[in-house]
Amino acid sequence: MKQKPPVKAEEEIKLAITGFGNHGTGVGKYKDFAVFVPQAIPGEQVSVKINQVKKTYATGQLIQVLKPSPTRVKPACSIFAKCGGCQLQHIDYSAQLNLKRQSVIDAFERIAGISDVIVQPVKGMQEPWAYRNKVQVPISVDRGKLIAGFYEAGSHRIVPLEHCLIQPEESNVIFHTIQKLIKEANIPPYNEQKHAGLLRHVMIRRGTYSGEWMVVFVVNGKHLPNEDKLISHLTNDLPQVTSIILNENRKRTNVILGADNRVLYGEETIHDQIDDLTFSISPHSFFQVNPVQTEILYKQTREYAGLTGSEVVIDAYCGAGTISLYLARYARKVYGVEMVPAAIADAKRNAMLNHIDQVEFVCGKAEKVMGKWFDKGVEPDIIVVDPPRKGCDPALLHAASKMKPKRFIYVSCNPATLARDVALLTKLGFTLQEVQPIDMFPHTSHIETVCLMSRTENMK
Repeated sequence: MKQKPPVKAEEEIKLAITGFGNHGTGVGKYKDFAVFVPQAIPGEQVSVKINQVKKTYATGQLIQVLKPSPTRVKPACSIFAKCGGCQLQHIDYSAQLNLKRQSVIDAFERIAGISDVIVQPVKGMQEPWAYRNKVQVPISVDRGKLIAGFYEAGSHRIVPLEHCLIQPEESNVIFHTIQKLIKEANIPPYNEQKHAGLLRHVMIRRGTYSGEWMVVFVVNGKHLPNEDKLISHLTNDLPQVTSIILNENRKRTNVILGADNRVLYGEETIHDQIDDLTFSISPHSFFQVNPVQTEILYKQTREYAGLTGSEVVIDAYCGAGTISLYLARYARKVYGVEMVPAAIADAKRNAMLNHIDQVEFVCGKAEKVMGKWFDKGVEPDIIVVDPPRKGCDPALLHAASKMKPKRFIYVSCNPATLARDVALLTKLGFTLQEVQPIDMFPHTSHIETVCLMSRTENMK
């Protein structure tokens, strides 16, 4: 018979924080019952007000830090406690890196049952601020007035954006100028509950190396009121903006972008670089948000691949082809597969843009396309995967095993699904060699990892 939870909602308890949760929360045990506390740090003694009780755990609000960790610092952002964009600004940056590394180790031990994994120290940033090249700001209405900002953690309540420190200062300036203009133009903000109103999101994208900026208005309709006047004012006030796009999204959904784009001003894309490669970026393009760390991530992937110029590589979940094209310069041939048609179109355009012809991009489910390649005699030396947070489809991992590559490189933004998939890969004939975490998202709970696996020698 299971024990009843030893805490109740609204109850205040004292708690020793001993662990670090997946979402950057502190974790403690109260009478052997797990309690998750945002903004608490391992090693601290805290006072907590319980706000939610589940069968196997509870969540609580930090009331007071009774014994602070030596790694606790004052958050640089004035709205850190409310905004859901960052979770770790209250922790010294070097300590953030240590906690993230431990979260990767913990995931392998808890989920994959692997306790001897080599997890290298996290590769962090020298300047861990102003790194984001994309921001998506929800727009809504509050008591009849337009409100714009970021969602409060675990909700769709908008915290007004004042000055975001993890995006460049110019991005803040552009957003506040846009906010002023849309208020002056009386553009009706979107009401999520009623599915009414017009303006849902403003997206701002930056070409870090090109200096180009893109603004995307996401609307519950086909037009903005007084479009020409708005665009004239916007481009006059913000001459650095080279692309303005209207994206139509009329669905009742949490997905930000709809399928259809219309160019209101300038070009339909902006450009950016990774190493010496140039990439064309549309509103829908997947492009890593931290350009400095992206180069480190891709160099690590190339190092694990051990390319000499004679290898055949498959890049599953290839997106806009960034990893494929980066590796293609060091390989004999790279095959990229992705099920999103717009991403494959981006990948093919980027291959032409960089004059790289030893690549082949195909749209479809990776496991099916890889099966067809295998039937045609494609024998990859290396398979690279970079899946979304939910991880790989098991069918893809089985297809990869059938192709018997010498190396399997897994790029992941979620240690939990990475560990789960590695557990299956070990059963399918691969041996885990090493994991290199890379901090793509300073001051947040997210961590990117590159994982090297090799084909087990005695597997047929």
